[in-house]
Amino acid sequence: MYEQYYGFSGRPFQLTPDPQFYFESTSHKKAMSYLGYGLSQGEGFIVITGEVGAGKSTLVAHLMERIDPAALSVAQVVTSALDADEVVHVVAQAFGLAVEGQDKASALGAIERFLQDEARAGRRCLLVVDECQNLDLSALEELRMLSNFQLGSHPLLQSLLLGQPEFRRTVAHHPDLEQLRQRIIASHHLEPLDADEVEGYVAHRLGQVGWSENPGFEEGLIDALYRRTDGIPRRVNQVMNRLLLLGAIEERGELTPAMLDEVMAEMAADQTRGAQGNGSDLRAGPVAATAAPDCPDSLPATEVAALLAARDARTAELEAAISELQAAGTGQRDAAGDPLSPEDARIAEAQLAEALERIEARLEEQEQSFRHVLTMLIEWLEEDPSREAA
Repeated sequence: MYEQYYGFSGRPFQLTPDPQFYFESTSHKKAMSYLGYGLSQGEGFIVITGEVGAGKSTLVAHLMERIDPAALSVAQVVTSALDADEVVHVVAQAFGLAVEGQDKASALGAIERFLQDEARAGRRCLLVVDECQNLDLSALEELRMLSNFQLGSHPLLQSLLLGQPEFRRTVAHHPDLEQLRQRIIASHHLEPLDADEVEGYVAHRLGQVGWSENPGFEEGLIDALYRRTDGIPRRVNQVMNRLLLLGAIEERGELTPAMLDEVMAEMAADQTRGAQGNGSDLRAGPVAATAAPDCPDSLPATEVAALLAARDARTAELEAAISELQAAGTGQRDAAGDPLSPEDARIAEAQLAEALERIEARLEEQEQSFRHVLTMLIEWLEEDPSREAA
């Protein structure tokens, strides 16, 4: 694990949202300002959109740390393709409500009673709905209807809607969402990090785990990282995880643009293999048999053991072939046992050199395959703490 090798106190580029690693880019700072303004209004909808991996969930995690739970009750929902009836039940569950029966009216009644009880206790309620681009239009309309709940003239529910860019376009232009648009009191689209922010982002996250410039970064690495990731924080995390792992495996004290190129090539190969489906024929070689990166649970210990055994067998075979070629080259004799002529000797030496080059290339390929298997295994272990015992 690279954090042990470099002396980090934790993993700086984990993919799950963690408010400890919140980095306030210019766009994130604006988003927090809009959130602060929206929450101060206590009603309507706040909409935050951004590309996949732009940091919406991390922004919300940071917001939750700043909220006083004694003053604000929060329910969080990550949506799939829900319709109007389903979204009502999901909201009720998110607030921890037990709904008698499965009908929509019972769920709405339970939600309204809960909101009124919270208001009487002096608490406001916030509903956070993530991945809103997956919702049916009827579900969005149902969320709007929930915003109508009041106690006297006091609104009972405010909603924060998070979504990808297509949700922003849907809200802005769909003719059936005019009433929802009128309830939006603040909105912001999270932009990617710029080149300077990528450098600050990497340094910030490393600083949170005790980085003391080990490893160092060769000149040009951060600029190349920005170009390769388009400044999307989650992509930066993915690439930096692989880059640090490569540095630890190769025992490097400095990360370089050449290493970044190698990581990007491996990730592109992973995507290609994932698109083609899992290979299971060990005759195709260790790389072909490696599980797709999007399916880490399909990387059992037995498969890893088989891959490593195949790698060791091939290495032994190639080393034996090298020994035979070297022995044959030393003798410099023909099939009858007579010494070779000078011309035949030169031809034999050229053939020997060519054969050795091919074998060395195959050995290097085997080493690359082994490192890929090791990388995949480490990532598989680290994705679930319960696997670390393995």
